[in-house]
Amino acid sequence: MHARLSLLAGTDRGITESEIFRLVLQHAVAESDALGGAIHLRGPMSALRLVSSTGLPPALTRPWEIVDQEGPTVPASAVREGRSMWVPTEAAEPPDTPGPPARPWPGAGLASVPMFSGDRTIGALTLLMGGGGEPTGEQWEFLRNVVAWAEERMRQAPPPASPREELVGHRLRQALQAVTVGTWDWNIRTGELQLDEAAVALYGGNDPAGYVPRIESWMQVIHPDDLPWALAAAERAIRDGAVYEAEYRVRRPDGSYGWTQSRGSVVEYDDGEPVRMVGMGWDSSESRTARDALSRALRHMSDGFLLVDDDWRITFANLEAERTLSAREEELFGCVLWDLPAVRQVPDLEARCRKAATTATSEGFDMRIAAGRWHHLRLVPGPDGLTLYLTDVTEKRRRESERAAAARAAAERSDRIAELTTALAKAMTSHDVVEAVAQRVLPPFGASGLAVLTIEGDRTHVVGAVGYPQAFLDALNGQQVTASDPVGEAVSTGAPLFVASVEEYAEHYPHLARRPRLAGKEAWAFLPLTVSGRTFAVCSVAFDRPRRLTHEEQTLLTAISALVAHALERARLYDAEHTRSQELQRGLLPQRLPEVPACTAAARFVPAGQGMDVGGDWYDVIPLSAGRVALVVGDVMGHGLSEAATMGRLRTAVKTLADLELPPDEIMGHLNDIVGGLGEDSYATCLYALYDPATRICCIARAGHPPPAVVQPDGTVYFPELPPNPPLGAAEPPFETVELELPDESLLVLYTDGLVESPSREIDKGMAELEQLLRTADRKDLGRLCDIVTTALLAGGQFTANDDAALLVARVHALAADRIASWQLPEDPRAAGQARQRVQEQLASWGLDDLTMTTELIVSELIGNVVRHARGPVDLRLLRSASLICEVSDGSLTTPRMRRASDTDEGGRGLQLVAALSQRWGTRYTAVGKCIWTEQALTGVLERLPRDPVDATVEPASWHAVAR
Repeated sequence: MHARLSLLAGTDRGITESEIFRLVLQHAVAESDALGGAIHLRGPMSALRLVSSTGLPPALTRPWEIVDQEGPTVPASAVREGRSMWVPTEAAEPPDTPGPPARPWPGAGLASVPMFSGDRTIGALTLLMGGGGEPTGEQWEFLRNVVAWAEERMRQAPPPASPREELVGHRLRQALQAVTVGTWDWNIRTGELQLDEAAVALYGGNDPAGYVPRIESWMQVIHPDDLPWALAAAERAIRDGAVYEAEYRVRRPDGSYGWTQSRGSVVEYDDGEPVRMVGMGWDSSESRTARDALSRALRHMSDGFLLVDDDWRITFANLEAERTLSAREEELFGCVLWDLPAVRQVPDLEARCRKAATTATSEGFDMRIAAGRWHHLRLVPGPDGLTLYLTDVTEKRRRESERAAAARAAAERSDRIAELTTALAKAMTSHDVVEAVAQRVLPPFGASGLAVLTIEGDRTHVVGAVGYPQAFLDALNGQQVTASDPVGEAVSTGAPLFVASVEEYAEHYPHLARRPRLAGKEAWAFLPLTVSGRTFAVCSVAFDRPRRLTHEEQTLLTAISALVAHALERARLYDAEHTRSQELQRGLLPQRLPEVPACTAAARFVPAGQGMDVGGDWYDVIPLSAGRVALVVGDVMGHGLSEAATMGRLRTAVKTLADLELPPDEIMGHLNDIVGGLGEDSYATCLYALYDPATRICCIARAGHPPPAVVQPDGTVYFPELPPNPPLGAAEPPFETVELELPDESLLVLYTDGLVESPSREIDKGMAELEQLLRTADRKDLGRLCDIVTTALLAGGQFTANDDAALLVARVHALAADRIASWQLPEDPRAAGQARQRVQEQLASWGLDDLTMTTELIVSELIGNVVRHARGPVDLRLLRSASLICEVSDGSLTTPRMRRASDTDEGGRGLQLVAALSQRWGTRYTAVGKCIWTEQALTGVLERLPRDPVDATVEPASWHAVAR
């Protein structure tokens, strides 16, 4: 290894580059035991040129003659990255030439070492390694040393051909090699110029045979225009010790001029002064012609072409570059690129150019040079400067912009259809379908009107519309469908119909020429909605201005109509089912509230908004014995027919249990058992209030339900604190109850959570709003009060929440003390006589003498039963309300039963007598025993009853007035 390096170090200086490359390859291949090698140098237009090779057959080297610097080949990678590269042959990429190599790479792999000139890579040495594989560390070190030797000797070698010659390419070099080269020897001090035979033929002028070997003879044959700069080049070479190189025209023997090229250097000095220069010359007319042809081709190429030197000054510009930069050739030469007015405003131009030169990589970007014109600038670094290509890409940009706009429009339409599909999939009602179409179809088409009409028999029915006057829709609704109007034509043909103007509408439908003016529209698209081959509706899209839809828009609307048709058909089925469900739900609720003397009541039920199933909210007013009344409100959790059915079962159960005179806590216990038996997922809330007008006590029990609101006569509103108790189906009896004493004419407000709670409102806030309304609203008319509350709490009467709402308002009426009479009787047979006496006296004071006899019989029978079959204490109470109520209480829990007595039985007819003499009778249990009660109608004695004048003017027809 060291011997080879020493041998190379002893090589004469000044040898040509080709000799340098030949020596480097021979020693590198031998030392590394490689199969062969090649050297590439940078060339013009971002290419690596194969300048020398050894040991490689043409089949392998031919594709590597020109290699793209940006390509994947091993030498290109080494030049780009500036480091040694090793690639196994199976992973080696073929060069960027037409077709792969004739046969695969042999050997183990390719090893490449970059070559530098200063800090810049200028080429690479590449070896095809044999079976030994990747070079060892010592072999890599030897290759780098060999490359360093080559780099040093290349700086000392005679200069290569000029940049113009380099542009000619491989064929021109072959032509130059065939040219005869003459040599010359010039004594600088004496002016003697010795020429060999070939040189005399070049520089002999008109008479080569009579050539005088003087420098003046040479000067005489040079074209006068070329002589000054040719002499200046010689003087510069002598002064600086540089290589002399010049190309100039000389006179030929026939008097014409031809191009020659001369190259030489000073070879002898005396005390530092140059004495002798030797060189060579050759005829360059043919190569000059080739270069001129190349220059002309570059000059007239369609793309702009610029060359700049190391100082970024322009050295060449073709006609397209002049036109693009708005300057003539003489104005561009010598100017710094980024100082040109045409490109002065291009951002980062200088930075990008310097980056391309520093990194020796191509750089390309678009820029705006002239107003409205775009050019692509490609910067290609070369050995002697930078090449710039300017390509007008305005039309390309325009086409790309149009394609991008079309793609965006297609994407937007696709997104719109996707959004519409999603919205229609979520739409449950016909109103939802119309709203989805209006929001997602009208805006992208610039439409202003939408009408969806179904065909019911031979008549149109407006399902929904947007952007039309109501008067027009009223006229359109119920109109007969015929083939002579656009809706009927769309239905009969099943094909979409597009009308672009009012004139076109009048031409096709002259008898309907006034309709566009009534509708306020000037263009239409009538889209039949067809499902399973049956057209059941038409969707009309209208425009405020004349509009002729494109084929693409018509196709899109037709596709949209198919989506709308299926969604509307599904929504109509839901609408019908929802209507039936609501009818069922309303049928399960009270059709009218009973009129009872204990209270005056009003109620409202508001179903959930569009798209919601029926719920399980209910309310009820149940008359009980002794003038008492039960107020009930409840809510079955969930929505659907099963919940509505559960609500009906619970309402029936409450009424049945209340008729059995059970207390509120026991009723709640039975309801809890019923709901628990429906399944684990069945729950309901309920509030049961039992009001006794005689005592003014209201006993309340609730299960998971919001508390009632109490409005006192002075306007004070409060929510009583009640034990919450879990919902029915999850509770564990017993249920806690609370007793409230309500002043006469107080309001008891019962409601479900749907009234005060929604997704956007917490229940506490809703109850606070309810309290404020009850405090400030007019409370005289309970029906109007219900309307005020529901309107204010349920979004202006348009219920949009996801739950039903029930409201029950009752004004309680206490029974006056002079309408109540009670006595405690002894526990012996004397009790019956005393009872008859008390009844006779009390009915006389009430003016009910007509009822004295029947009441005495009823009381005698009931007292007798107590004395014979029960135990004391015995109490008698008379209540004069809407009817005459007689109550006998004792301390026994034994329930009297009515039975059919035979002709021979001595007893068993007492209760039959009581039932015959009274309107109703029954038994209820008290805290200490039971109470048997009867009711007798006051018919026949009402005329003699005194009427309360105040109550008569307020509620003359109420039971409360009768009770007073």
